[in-house]
Amino acid sequence: MGTPTEDHDGLARRMRAGDREALAAFFSAHRDRLWRVIDFRLDARLRRRVDADDVLQQAYLDAAQRLPHFEGDAATSAFIWLRLVVTQTLVEVHRAHLGARMRDAGREVFLAGDDGTGTSMSLARHLIGSLTSPSGAAVRAETLAQLEKALAGMDTVDREVLALRHFEELTNSEVAAVLGLQVKAVSIRYVRALRRLKTILAALPGFSEGDISGGLTP
Repeated sequence: MGTPTEDHDGLARRMRAGDREALAAFFSAHRDRLWRVIDFRLDARLRRRVDADDVLQQAYLDAAQRLPHFEGDAATSAFIWLRLVVTQTLVEVHRAHLGARMRDAGREVFLAGDDGTGTSMSLARHLIGSLTSPSGAAVRAETLAQLEKALAGMDTVDREVLALRHFEELTNSEVAAVLGLQVKAVSIRYVRALRRLKTILAALPGFSEGDISGGLTP
């Protein structure tokens, strides 16, 4: 996971002073990371009609409008603030396209403040793509449903830590900032969540040892 080489601290200081050019430079430097947030969290029902790049562009416009809010938030890093803007933009996209169905679908903790089953759905959708066996559509659908159910049984915070660390590729300190935890607690929870995930995957048909171990390391 690479980090931008630009002087992002300097850009952040200029952003706090309302400099939109600094915002554009910082946003560009972190574009790939912010895109991953959208790609992971975007509801599967919208993927054929909503493009992650379009959501990202709207998020930039929203960030430009909300830049004065960042000036008054000295405790939040520039990236975490931008991620928050991105997720808020994603809320509006889901609401515009799904309306009342958004809540029924159990969107992510950060999206709807509910039980986090939306994160389970996002995790399952990404994990099912790692299946190495050539399973038929019906088998994959059944496995996906079983995986979603098993992931929903995980501790809610552990599940979010797993999503943020492994799929959004945030650092432990960034996850701590997002969830309001201590960095050490994030590290402990991530290891525990990975262990639980490997147990879940090992019990499902179609997942090989390589699927379970590949990339799933602290």
